Amino acid sequence: MMEMETRYNPEEIERKWIEEWERANIFHTEPDDRRPYTIVMPPPNVTGVLHMGHVLDNTLQDILIRRARMLGYNALWVPGTDHASIATEAKVVAWLKSMGIDKRDLTREEFLKYAWEWKEKHENIIITQLKKLGVSCDWQRKKFTMDPDMSWAVIHVFVELYNRGLIYRDLKMINWDPVAQTALSDEEVVYKEVQGKLYYVKYPIVGEDGYIVIATTRPETIVADTAIAVHPEDGRYRDLIGKQAIVPVINRKVPIIADEYVDPEFGTGALKVTPAHDPKDLEIGRRHNLEVIDVMNPDATMNENSGVLKGLSRESARKKMVEMLKEQGLLEKVEDITHSVGFSERTDVPIEPRLSKQWFVKMKPLAEPALKAVLEGEIKFIPERFINTYRQWMENIHDWCISRQLWWGHRIPVWYVNGSDNEFVVAHDEEEAYKIAREKYGYDVKLEQDPDVLDTWFSSWLWPLSVFNYFQDPENKDFKYYYPTTVLVTGPDIIFFWVARMIMAGYAFAKEKPFHDVYFHGIIRDKLGRKMSKSLGNSPDVLKLIDDYGADSLRMGVLMSSPAGNDLLFDEKLLEQGRNFANKLWNAIRLVLSWQPAEENPTESQLATINWFEWRLNEATREVNRLMDQYRLSEALKLLYSLTWDDFASWFLEAIKPKDKRLPKEVIGKVYDFTDHILRLLHPFIPMITEELWHRIPNRKGFIALSKYPTAKDLSQFPFDEYSDRWLKETVSWLRRIFQEGEKPEILYIKKREEDRMQSIRPLYPIIYALTNIKDVKEVDEFPAGSLPALTGTFLVAVEAPGLREKEIQRLQREKKRLGDLLKATQKKLSNQNFISRAPQHVVERENQKFKDIQAQLEMVEEQLERLIKT
Repeated sequence: MMEMETRYNPEEIERKWIEEWERANIFHTEPDDRRPYTIVMPPPNVTGVLHMGHVLDNTLQDILIRRARMLGYNALWVPGTDHASIATEAKVVAWLKSMGIDKRDLTREEFLKYAWEWKEKHENIIITQLKKLGVSCDWQRKKFTMDPDMSWAVIHVFVELYNRGLIYRDLKMINWDPVAQTALSDEEVVYKEVQGKLYYVKYPIVGEDGYIVIATTRPETIVADTAIAVHPEDGRYRDLIGKQAIVPVINRKVPIIADEYVDPEFGTGALKVTPAHDPKDLEIGRRHNLEVIDVMNPDATMNENSGVLKGLSRESARKKMVEMLKEQGLLEKVEDITHSVGFSERTDVPIEPRLSKQWFVKMKPLAEPALKAVLEGEIKFIPERFINTYRQWMENIHDWCISRQLWWGHRIPVWYVNGSDNEFVVAHDEEEAYKIAREKYGYDVKLEQDPDVLDTWFSSWLWPLSVFNYFQDPENKDFKYYYPTTVLVTGPDIIFFWVARMIMAGYAFAKEKPFHDVYFHGIIRDKLGRKMSKSLGNSPDVLKLIDDYGADSLRMGVLMSSPAGNDLLFDEKLLEQGRNFANKLWNAIRLVLSWQPAEENPTESQLATINWFEWRLNEATREVNRLMDQYRLSEALKLLYSLTWDDFASWFLEAIKPKDKRLPKEVIGKVYDFTDHILRLLHPFIPMITEELWHRIPNRKGFIALSKYPTAKDLSQFPFDEYSDRWLKETVSWLRRIFQEGEKPEILYIKKREEDRMQSIRPLYPIIYALTNIKDVKEVDEFPAGSLPALTGTFLVAVEAPGLREKEIQRLQREKKRLGDLLKATQKKLSNQNFISRAPQHVVERENQKFKDIQAQLEMVEEQLERLIKT
């Protein structure tokens, strides 16, 4: 057997196995007679490089798919990338600008050539990074949301929904991104609390000397005011209803109207009505037939309707308007406030409400079956708390604005007739559009396609259907076999953008759910709790982390702190922990493989150690499988970490280790089997190092990635349980401390208990001999006078160590005082009504549990002290 290298080299080993897996094409799958286990990858955007969120997301998926493959499922993980209209177009525009090219100087076709060049380059970067992470996708099935077949599906769905009466065009107040210069859906707007000012402005009453005072955060839109509204039952303004006021600076006369929407408690109770620049104002305007005056250009500069403000940015216009109000004595006061402002999710600038003709999807008919599926448990959410979030959004769903004023994306399949804005045909392509139009409008008709593209999510919501070519052939074998998929792994931040819409699409088109389970992982944040972002500069370079620590260590690091649904605080120290574990595993297997088989019989302690570890291994296997079935992957990994580092390396190998590097054949065979078992348990989490080490064990053929995932034997065949396991470890640790103090007891005394309890620890006595200098174990009714007792596990034990008795009494007395002080402090905190009433419930519960734990520890110390003094 070739001797293993002293140091573990992740870069070399990871590259080796990633290439070997791809060369052998072991992750490709076709429908067969096995049960399918299917995951479709949330496609990363072709905007740049992978970030830590992608690492977490894809590591979790890889763990699930690798385990399923090892459990015998026909496991398919479909990879892909997303064209990401707004984000990618912004990146391409910036790239062109860096080369001195202005998008406005290009034709659509010329711009799209650059966009496709960007896509090819960055998609390759992303795929390379995913492969470096060790993901086990079926790369033959890779999809891009603008592949020809995927694009055909998007266009087909638009046409079908339009024909069903679920897509329509209308003039509505929409969210407008003035940087990307496109419409946004409600879900693409992020609301932030920002510091602002509330300006109190005087509007003179026509024909009177008085004023009506309006409070506004946006004085720049005063030039678009077409009315003042008050509540009909507000006594302060009842006499003014029906009169007119003069808009400051521009001197426009506008009516004072009554409308129940007005909140008499906000500001002054009077509202400036600006129908073109506020959705609620637009509703009021429509109820009262008010004029709509748009004073802003698409880039949020002021247009010709704004008069003296023309050409200014909205921020500069605000400053100028405030100056003019002051000059005319019409600014009563200014207050500092904190208020909620909507920002574009993509460009992070304040959005503008804008009246615009856009395309919309009617969502209520689509939402009903999708909501029912989750509420009735047909689709499971993990953790379940996200059901409420989903329900609230679905019950209050708005129509979806799907048109975007961009060039990169799926162009809307609508053709306008003879230059009309209202006459159009909807078709799959231009040929079909002309056929329809000629039948309706005559042969000489001229058509022009809508210049806008569809919202990125309009392709993404079809992902589980379109990757299996459902829309081209609903009966195709891939779709019939792999759909519905098994689990979707994603973050809760896109539950509305993507998860809900995929569920709607599944029922709307295939009449079937798109996935059985949705596993929501947390958001990765920095040590200060901030979401990682490029703007904050707190997002580490994924490739550098892989170069520094190895992909397995990176995977392990993010998983060690990632309970389902909870945000995780990223700390590079977790990667060090992952690297240390990889080194520990490497060295443990290196030690095992340095032992030589010998033609001799096993010793009693070797057989006992094997028996105990086989139980411990199977107990851990049962628990790992239970946790993974429940998507508690972080907990499963922590258990495996402890099993490998503590039970296997520190206990089992230490107890079985030969003095001359020779072990009986029977024993070394068992050691190999246990090593194999542990590597297979670990493989889904850290695939590259486990594949390498598995191949180092004699007589392993094929790939660990295709081997059988371990399942537990019946534990009733073993005499051990968690109490006897705890007794073994605590007893050995206690005895080692005694030997370190210079005492040399040869006999361990155990106070007799119920026979079934004694039977659970007797098989462990030979392990005590192997790991300590104890020569004999005696079960007694009473300990010898002057012996040193202890409670290990739930058993009372003792040794004769006269030099330590007094030291132990002093130590226990100090511990008793420390725990007593801690108990009093915790009790005082729990008696404080301010703490109980103000602290979050989970904090109070934690303090109560802390009190109980300290109390139990104190009682144990007092018992030990009492026994020691009496002995």
